[in-house]
Amino acid sequence: MTVMSAVLPLPDPVLRARDPRAAEAHQDRLARRLRRQVGQAIGDFGMIEAGDRVMVCLSGGKDSYTLLDLLLQLQKKAPVDFELVAVNLDQKQPGFPTDVLPGYLRSIGVPFQIIEQDTYSVVTRVIPEGRTMCSLCSRLRRGALYRHAAEHGFTKIALGHHRDDSVATFFLNLFHHAKLSAMPPKLRSDDGAHVVIRPLAYVSEQDIARYAQVRAFPIIPCTLCGSQDTLQRRQVAQMLQGWEQAHPGRIDQIARALGNIHPSQLADPALFDFLSLGRTQDAPRAAPGGWPTPDDAGEVPPPA
Repeated sequence: MTVMSAVLPLPDPVLRARDPRAAEAHQDRLARRLRRQVGQAIGDFGMIEAGDRVMVCLSGGKDSYTLLDLLLQLQKKAPVDFELVAVNLDQKQPGFPTDVLPGYLRSIGVPFQIIEQDTYSVVTRVIPEGRTMCSLCSRLRRGALYRHAAEHGFTKIALGHHRDDSVATFFLNLFHHAKLSAMPPKLRSDDGAHVVIRPLAYVSEQDIARYAQVRAFPIIPCTLCGSQDTLQRRQVAQMLQGWEQAHPGRIDQIARALGNIHPSQLADPALFDFLSLGRTQDAPRAAPGGWPTPDDAGEVPPPA
């Protein structure tokens, strides 16, 4: 005899309303973490000093908006007095909404300056269609910003590069230029005239994206290079994202390694005196390049 069992329907799940206080608490923790990281970077590298006039470069992207927002918050409680001025470079890209940044900056009461320089025409004229524009665009933009900083007495130039930018630059230099180099949190320009700072050096791009969404910044996409999908930097970013998904925390570990260098464990004689290591004090030292090589007059004979 077959025994039939009744199937009782499960009750509909009870949908709980999201507690707005929980969302606010999460946003507050995010803001506190970013302020702490930016403050730590400023302190670790001596980025801002008393009396500094800081030019905050504002492009309209999430990174520069976040940079300005956090610096404004830290300025209120900073141990030193300093000035912040937002500066945007209008590169005359077709369709660029020139009213967005001035409107936003006026709404929050931040002093700002707009540089107008048609770098767009130069880049599109010089670079063939389909080729990467970033290198030339970056040089032209840097030159315009440096000139403006000199003409208006700015003592520091603040850029919105973050932790992930530095890690990506490290791998780009490793893969394509055979050197170990990244984006330093603080540097002096090649001509020695300007000090560039990157207060977001400890902040992840993911946190910046979340923060920009919470703060509802009026983001302006870059139509000049944003559609160039074959950029080497984007390929490296995809590689890093894959690592991060497979091994959470990998990017942070690499970033921490950039500040934990052991020259004696590498192979650059300019950073570590390998010649003196283990050398007998009275032993004569061969001149650099004095050892024979296969390119000399004859092959090096094998040992007897």
